[in-house]
Amino acid sequence: MKSKLFWKEKLRTRYSMNKLIKILIIPFLGLFIQPLNAQTFGLKAGLNMSTMFEKDDQYTYSNNYTYNPGFHIGLTLDIPFNQVISFEPALMFTTKGTKYEISESGIVLNGKANLYYIDVPLNFKLGFKLDRRGSNKVFFTAGPYIGYGITGKLEASVDFNGQSESDSEDVKWGDNAEEDNFKNLDYGMTAGAGIELSALTFGVFYDYGFANISAYQENGLNAQNRVLKISIGYRFNANSKGGHKRGGHKRRRR
Repeated sequence: MKSKLFWKEKLRTRYSMNKLIKILIIPFLGLFIQPLNAQTFGLKAGLNMSTMFEKDDQYTYSNNYTYNPGFHIGLTLDIPFNQVISFEPALMFTTKGTKYEISESGIVLNGKANLYYIDVPLNFKLGFKLDRRGSNKVFFTAGPYIGYGITGKLEASVDFNGQSESDSEDVKWGDNAEEDNFKNLDYGMTAGAGIELSALTFGVFYDYGFANISAYQENGLNAQNRVLKISIGYRFNANSKGGHKRGGHKRRRR
């Protein structure tokens, strides 16, 4: 049995498959090359635990979904407005998707959607000093994100009476309900909190997708990404103030 029919029959809605498309050219990339005063560049990476909210007019399919482990990695830029508020855009390569298991009448169905995106979060950050110098801070962040799906894989297996069958196919991205699995465009909100210890950062974040990414939308089918992220980062010029200290240089009195 082909997985295209396999997914649609077992979940009553789902995915048809095959290839990847082009990579997104991000207009926000210009933020990373502007010579802004006091900006801080960084690298961030960590663990993703992703799932989906998925339902139609009759069923909530995501009741059977569990978190699918993955990762994220990318560049960050911190642009301060003052000592507390800053703007932090980022350019990230990140995994999304979900896992599920359904048992019914002796049949056990397992499936996994591994989706890979380029994401651009545009966060505003509040940072509060933990010491006099301000090199250690606790922070809170929130803002919108926009993402673009570039590749992925769907996997499914069924076990019945000791026999198993499995299949996998590449995700097909697009808007065609008959041919495609997911729409490329994703967007939503992200929020998080963490701590900065000099050049190192540690944080926990949650992405809440608003976009209906399912190409197949019959009977009101709606699929939205949900991602929990645990991150560690490094800020390259964290010890540089990027500006003049209050008071500047004083002349010696003769």
